[in-house]
Amino acid sequence: MKKLLLLGAEAIAQGAIDGGMSGIYAYPGTPSTEITEYVQNSKIAAERKIHSKWSANEKTSMEAALGMSYAGKRAMVCMKHVGLNVAADPFINSAITGVNGGLIITVADDPSMHSSQNEQDSRYFGKFALIPILEPANQQEAYDMAREGFELSEKYKTPVLIRITTRLSHSRYGVVVKETRAQNNNSLPDDSKQFVLLPAIARKRYKILLENQSNFLEESENSAFNKYFEGNDKSRGIIACGIAYNYLMENYPDRNCPHPIVKIGQYPLPKNLINKIYNECNEILILEDGYPFIEEMIKGFFDTGKVINGRLNGSLPRDGELNPTIVAKALGIDTKEGLPIPEIVTNRPPELCNGCSHRDVYEALNEAMKSFGEKRVFSDIGCYTLGALPPYNAINSCVDMGASITMAKGAADAGLIPAVAVIGDSTFTHSGITGLLDAVIENSPITVIISDNSAVAMTGGQQSSATGRLKEICIGVGAEPEHVRVLTPVPKYHTEMVDVMKEELSYNGVSVIIAERECIQTASKKKKEKSKE
Repeated sequence: MKKLLLLGAEAIAQGAIDGGMSGIYAYPGTPSTEITEYVQNSKIAAERKIHSKWSANEKTSMEAALGMSYAGKRAMVCMKHVGLNVAADPFINSAITGVNGGLIITVADDPSMHSSQNEQDSRYFGKFALIPILEPANQQEAYDMAREGFELSEKYKTPVLIRITTRLSHSRYGVVVKETRAQNNNSLPDDSKQFVLLPAIARKRYKILLENQSNFLEESENSAFNKYFEGNDKSRGIIACGIAYNYLMENYPDRNCPHPIVKIGQYPLPKNLINKIYNECNEILILEDGYPFIEEMIKGFFDTGKVINGRLNGSLPRDGELNPTIVAKALGIDTKEGLPIPEIVTNRPPELCNGCSHRDVYEALNEAMKSFGEKRVFSDIGCYTLGALPPYNAINSCVDMGASITMAKGAADAGLIPAVAVIGDSTFTHSGITGLLDAVIENSPITVIISDNSAVAMTGGQQSSATGRLKEICIGVGAEPEHVRVLTPVPKYHTEMVDVMKEELSYNGVSVIIAERECIQTASKKKKEKSKE
């Protein structure tokens, strides 16, 4: 068998390829981006003509993957945890329609918010949808779960959720890969109404989903990803899920923990294993990287007064990702604390790249805003969010993808005029277009600045869906052509940019300013590649 050194994200991608996947759908989002990029760069995937183009957003990627499943092929959709919020509508409903070809939804959570607005735990979404959840502890399990997940999906005609975290996604380990399975042939659903969620049909489909719950539980009880490890010291039992199991084992170099352990890698929770450890041990310690998902459920299962330690009672921190030291403290193992960081060492906040077009946009915007007042610039998620930091201090919000335009509209509705929205080109096509439509319908007095660098720059410079078509999109949505202005954000045009911004800020209606210049990083990369030719 062949062995590859892979990131956790890459292991999932390789596992899906080897599992007979025909298409992967995604919108870039750290820490999930590398899954799709691996497929895009895979020679095997190219030979097998596996679809791997980026989607406009997570909702469209989820729906496209469901469409491929409808046609009988195996598909995967990938996103970060907040992307699942965007895809929630088709995600939840796909559990009721069920699938035809195998469908895996891979979601990368971000405990400690390394690159995210929150650290929500996607296991709750899986439980909410009533579908099986797989949570790998290491790269080998990530590969195996992706490869075998299609089988589980097709066995019960259900979507399957794989949940990973940043630390697993971005760390490497040797992975033993297996033979590549053939892709499915096209086949249509046996039931022509399976995917038609009219209420009468949806009620029947929902009953099927509920009937499958006992099957999902049986699969978990018998899953190789759920294991019970005996221990002589029953003063404490430990339940460890996903990568938290590795954090536990790092405190025992000989891999010989004295306490009984239940290792969880597949949900719903295997009740037999949980009952066994609960009945055998005096108290329970629950290790999970994320919310107290298992802890809450177990406290609901049992009401006998036995101590259950975890994130809820303070044995582990309520927020942030776990690590071996935090786990050691919960186990009562002495730990060595490093010296405090001296005051002379200061944090180095991120900043916009030298030569970045966003710099020129913010310099012009700050000057233009002087005569209109402060605290009225709403922004969005992208590199340009760094405009909130010195030296610009130019923006006043960053909530979720696409929120800049709708928040500006709401503020204008409240009388804050003018209100400004700053959004990137990729974020605009991801979820800003509908906000602009709302503003156009009411002719809201807002100015939308699309800082167009022709890339999904924050996640590595992927192709933007907006490239070369922003002006046409805005006019197509209904913005008046004379108030859709295209500028080139470079220092020599600074005065022109300020004047145009002032003009549009004074306009009592919707205006759009497109500041168009390629990302300095992607332009540099293209230049280097061209010099090699």
